[in-house]
Amino acid sequence: MRPINEAHVAEPGLAVGEVAAHDDRTALAVQELLATLGAIAPDERTTREPGEPGVRLRCFLDLRQAPASLTWSRSSS
Repeated sequence: MRPINEAHVAEPGLAVGEVAAHDDRTALAVQELLATLGAIAPDERTTREPGEPGVRLRCFLDLRQAPASLTWSRSSS
């Protein structure tokens, strides 16, 4: 996987999520679940790391745009 860029986590509310799962279907379902929490830049495919079990997927989250039902606050640390 490519390195995480400083811009991906430059301010409170930005996060990078990495999912490890048995298969593509499971990894993509987790990504869909994360999308319910806020804005997300999804990955369209998973990757396989040689010598590691399962698949990997990375997505970028912006909780600054999270639904009002979440208790995220910019002052949280």
